[in-house]
Amino acid sequence: MARDNYIFTSESVSEGHPDKVCDRISDGVLDLFLTLDPEARVAVETLTTTNLIILAGEVRANQDVSKEAMEEVARTAVKDIGYEQDGFHWKNSDVQVHVHGQSIHIAQGVDAGAPTEDGKEKEEGAGDQGIMFGYACEETAQLMPAPIAYSHRILKDMAAARHAGDVKGFGPDAKSQVSLKYVNGKPVGATSVVVSTQHDESLELADIREMVRPFVERTLPDGWMCPEDSFYVNPTGKFVIGGPDGDAGLTGRKIIVDTYGGAAPHGGGAFSGKDPTKVDRSAAYAARYLAKNIVAAGLASRCALQLSYAIGVSKPLSIYVDLYGTGNVDEGRLEDVLMQTMDLSPRGIREHLGLNKPIYARTSAYGHFGREPEADGGFSWEKTDLVDALKAAF
Repeated sequence: MARDNYIFTSESVSEGHPDKVCDRISDGVLDLFLTLDPEARVAVETLTTTNLIILAGEVRANQDVSKEAMEEVARTAVKDIGYEQDGFHWKNSDVQVHVHGQSIHIAQGVDAGAPTEDGKEKEEGAGDQGIMFGYACEETAQLMPAPIAYSHRILKDMAAARHAGDVKGFGPDAKSQVSLKYVNGKPVGATSVVVSTQHDESLELADIREMVRPFVERTLPDGWMCPEDSFYVNPTGKFVIGGPDGDAGLTGRKIIVDTYGGAAPHGGGAFSGKDPTKVDRSAAYAARYLAKNIVAAGLASRCALQLSYAIGVSKPLSIYVDLYGTGNVDEGRLEDVLMQTMDLSPRGIREHLGLNKPIYARTSAYGHFGREPEADGGFSWEKTDLVDALKAAF
């Protein structure tokens, strides 16, 4: 039986965290390819360390993309984030590009192609096997778990203020962590908040604490601020050396930050740097989309949804819905309705959500979920346009 009273914690990291720098570069390269060819196949990883950026992976597109173009994407991403440090600088870092053509053995399993023995054209298969999860709950207006939503917002607002010049002295690298007390299954206040932010060497810890405080207090609902002795800002002391100069970064190491902060299951695959034929990404978006619409439709106040795929196979192998005892519909019946409501093949997902667009660099920090749908198709998986269809089915 689920507990009603507990404390739950989630963390976030800023766009300048070493791993997030890598996610941004990988998704920037993906956007470059999709701009030139909406059907491009891309799987690009990035590694960063002191004044070094390495890109590696496999791609396929109907237009050639030069190493110089990919290098320019990397430098632009680092510049946009704000790195102009001696140990990591957008202009001076060594950028190495080791990207090659897609394996024909992967392509043969994924691509739609010639007719099969029964005369039907082969359907496009999933880019890999795997399990993907989606989740939604009523804790916030975005139907996201509150701890991860507030952790993201603190850092996003700090970054916006840094970019706008509204605060002086913050560096690009930062982390947050919010612990919330739950009573009768609902969050009621923060028990602790941790924020670590890179800063100018001239700043004292007491100054940084007061610079950070307004961002936390504006994020948390009224009366939710944690006790003063549980408000931790740069608890280790100075944080001047940060970003890839302080710690190496890799694409895809922050999958809990990217999803639900540990409040729900998540699949084993990262998102960044992967085109939407990779179900690690597209099916995770579809699962969130379905879970959010279920909650928005009032069919449950909390929903987790799992999809599974096999490489080269078009349709999902399974769909599983858990309403955590909060639903007013039969879960087995709901699973059937979802399969009828949306084509969950890789191509069906891409077409329904409009994923073959250069919309991915913006997802690389502050979470892939709980964001606002955008006019150009960004965050389309956050729409709640299936609500009427789901209600009608019951």
